[in-house]
Amino acid sequence: MNELHDVAAGDDRERRRLSALASYDVLDTPRELAFDEVAALAGRLCDTPIAVVNLIGDGRQFFKAEVGLGVRETPLESSFCAKAIMEEDFLLVPDATQDPRFDCNPLVVNEPHLRFYAGALLKTDDGLPIGTLCVLDTRPKQLTDFQQEALRMLARQVMVQLELRRALDERNRQLKESEASERHLRIARSEAADSEARFRNMADNTPVMMWVTDAEGTCTYLNRGWYEFTGQREEEALGYGWLDATHPDDKGDAAQAFLEANAAQSPFRQEYRLRRADGGYRWVIDAASPRFGEDGKYLGYVGSVIDIDERREAEDALRSAKTLLEAVMEAVPGVVYAKDRDGRMIAANRGTVELVGKPLSDIIGRTDREFLDDREQGETVMANDARVMADNHGEAIEEDITYPDGRRAVWLSTKAPFRDAEGAVIGLVGSSLDITERKRVEDQLRALNADLEREVLERSRERGLIWQLSLDLLSVIDIQSATFDAVNPAWGGALGWPADEIQGRPFADFAHPDDLDASAAAFAQVRAGSPVMQFENRYRARNGDWRWLSWVAVPEGGKLYSVTRDVTEEKARQAELEAAQEQLRQAQKMEAVGQLTGGIAHDFNNLLTGVIGSLDMMQRQFAKGDMSKVERYTTTAITSANRAAALTHRLLAFSRRQPLDPKPVSANRLVTGMEELLRRTIGEAVRLEIVTAGGLWQTLCDPHQLESAILNLAINARDAMPEGGTLTIETCNAHLDDAYSARQREVTPGQYVCICVTDTGVGMTADTISKAFEPFFTTKPIGQGTGLGLSMIYGFARQSEGYAKIYSEVGKGTTFKLYLPRHYGEGEEDEGHTTELGDELRTERGEVVLVVEDETAVRSLVIDVLEELGYQAIEAVDGPSGLKILQSTRRIDLLVTDIGLPGLNGRQLADAARERRPELKVLFMTGYAENATIANGFLDPGMSMITKPFAIDAIATRIRSIIEIS
Repeated sequence: MNELHDVAAGDDRERRRLSALASYDVLDTPRELAFDEVAALAGRLCDTPIAVVNLIGDGRQFFKAEVGLGVRETPLESSFCAKAIMEEDFLLVPDATQDPRFDCNPLVVNEPHLRFYAGALLKTDDGLPIGTLCVLDTRPKQLTDFQQEALRMLARQVMVQLELRRALDERNRQLKESEASERHLRIARSEAADSEARFRNMADNTPVMMWVTDAEGTCTYLNRGWYEFTGQREEEALGYGWLDATHPDDKGDAAQAFLEANAAQSPFRQEYRLRRADGGYRWVIDAASPRFGEDGKYLGYVGSVIDIDERREAEDALRSAKTLLEAVMEAVPGVVYAKDRDGRMIAANRGTVELVGKPLSDIIGRTDREFLDDREQGETVMANDARVMADNHGEAIEEDITYPDGRRAVWLSTKAPFRDAEGAVIGLVGSSLDITERKRVEDQLRALNADLEREVLERSRERGLIWQLSLDLLSVIDIQSATFDAVNPAWGGALGWPADEIQGRPFADFAHPDDLDASAAAFAQVRAGSPVMQFENRYRARNGDWRWLSWVAVPEGGKLYSVTRDVTEEKARQAELEAAQEQLRQAQKMEAVGQLTGGIAHDFNNLLTGVIGSLDMMQRQFAKGDMSKVERYTTTAITSANRAAALTHRLLAFSRRQPLDPKPVSANRLVTGMEELLRRTIGEAVRLEIVTAGGLWQTLCDPHQLESAILNLAINARDAMPEGGTLTIETCNAHLDDAYSARQREVTPGQYVCICVTDTGVGMTADTISKAFEPFFTTKPIGQGTGLGLSMIYGFARQSEGYAKIYSEVGKGTTFKLYLPRHYGEGEEDEGHTTELGDELRTERGEVVLVVEDETAVRSLVIDVLEELGYQAIEAVDGPSGLKILQSTRRIDLLVTDIGLPGLNGRQLADAARERRPELKVLFMTGYAENATIANGFLDPGMSMITKPFAIDAIATRIRSIIEIS
């Protein structure tokens, strides 16, 4: 009975449903834009290619609106919607192939192979379903909650449109009838008002915003949803007041689009931002269809506004993700693609197009079987794809590919399934790289390995022969224990030890005791991973002799592989060679000394002739009482003596024993101060240029010797430019680094002041440059040069801890660079003004000066000068006698002492005197000062030096200046 009751109830419900559908009188009616717009919006919101407004009649279904089908009716037997109206309000089929209700559905198993369906029921106020608003796709998919709710809202909008359509039809019918009767007219008006009330009631309760305009575009109605959303009042919104709720940036476009559509009486659709009641803005879509009367007269719009803000955000995110995905796919080399569950291509990059040789439009939506020209190849690829998706795990596959031009290639394809939110496999992604070249190289490598195996066997046999027959001492040593693992037979020949008496023993058993530390250090270097090159030590031979060995050893894998040579005989020969070279150097040195001695004797004989001859002539003139020529002879004698003094200075500079008086010197000031002297010296035919560097450092040297060096270089430059030219003197700061000093052994790395003298003269050959600093070497004619100029400059530079270098090229000129070390102390001091010997040098206070000099003539001369100037002079002939006086209580204001005293030299005497007289002032006299090469560490405060020979006025001025210093 219950079953019969259920059947009867079902039949009754179906009769009422069909009656409700018939009341709308919509079956087999033409398409209407209002419904087409709703269908199109549904497809867009749900991202599906198919959308339908479907009405289910008696044994048939009719599509009031459709997008993507192209037909208005299909058989009811294959209808998804027939099953949908059995649901409460919604049917969702993510994948029809997985739903048993559609196993034999021809729309699923055949074209168009539908996979996805979602339908929202079209229900009357009585809850009777008359059809669906549905969306379909050939791909399986899911709908978000937003999309499902939007589909329901649009279904209700369809019902609103149906109600409106029925109400309008009813009103029109009644208006026709009212023409025959006023009563009928009143009835029609009443029913129209009732219909409008029902429309307003439905519109106010629909979840979307709705509006109505008249033919002029004036808004005559907005439903309750509009006012709740925007917060506007009715008097604010009607007319064109609704535009005030749009975003200021969108208002102009929205108004223009509406007015243009209203003027054209065409459908209106616009997206803009609408202000909420709370002041915020959200994106909405405003769509409307034009209304026309039976006579074709335009009546205005009926439209709706739907909030699409979340959809816009989702679309923006989707566009960004899609853009990023496309960029990534295009950036990845090779082929990158994605396919659906049936193997249809849904995404591909440029590499795919190049591989297939067809445009992307011919690839997307098709399977490999469909777009590949080689059908067999397509079947193979699809079989691999199906296996990857069925096994649900990634796989790397080598696939043979044929290019469009016929070339064959091997591609390495990496494929992996991709899944939906529930983890179901819905397709695969893959990438492919052309590995044809790599495969070719691998084949070649296999062939090469086979060849190498044969070569290794041959080389192993050869290495065995090398190990056995080599005359070098080959060994393998364990690095950790420093013991021999293996030695070749050559060790026995060199040291007399059989191999088995060496292997297993540490190297220390054989090394010389004096070489153990160096050998241990070499092993430490090896343990750190560094090879040892040309390391030498001594090993004990079996007969007790010590043999020199030279090692080249490389660590590898905890072992030390070494090649060692017995260099005992080589070292003996080297020692013999070095002894022979030392003998040669000594012979050359003696030859140079002989040359130097001969040159000195020659020059001094000439100078002494001038001195002795002049003095002899003076004696003869005195004997005759004739004084007319005395001044001439005196001048000749003094000139010869001064030339002898200059020669002595040059000899001392050459020997690097010239006593210097170093002071902080500004090379810029010194060079510019010599400009007038230099111009007079080089003459008018040579142009002088002086270039001084800004920020030049100070140097510490004897300024007088530096002036002499620069003057000598200027003279040499002048002589090298007989036709005239340019002489350039430059100063600069220079840094000589370790690399430069390694190439120039006499150079100490550091900072220097460089004085550069350059001429544009004839230049020098390389052979001349190599001899330029040798004493008495000169390229000048006989009688025009002593050959001591450059050697003196070189000696001065070395004595000042500096360096000299010549650069020259024949026909282009010469550059001489003088490097003097940078001075970090106080700046250059101004020299006191030198005064002539006279009353201004005399003392009025009777200071006491002790003179210690072993040379009687010099001591007497200094005593005479002191007494003439008013000083009290005390004399001592040697250091001990001078020290005795200094240790007494006698007043002594100044000590004048020779440095080279017998017994106790001048410096030792001064140091001993300062123990009792710490403020004692000291003036050293020297002509040859072994310990006075430079004042660094020699001249303490309160000490000065004067060089023999000296002029009387020079020593008088020096003594006066020392005593006057407080």
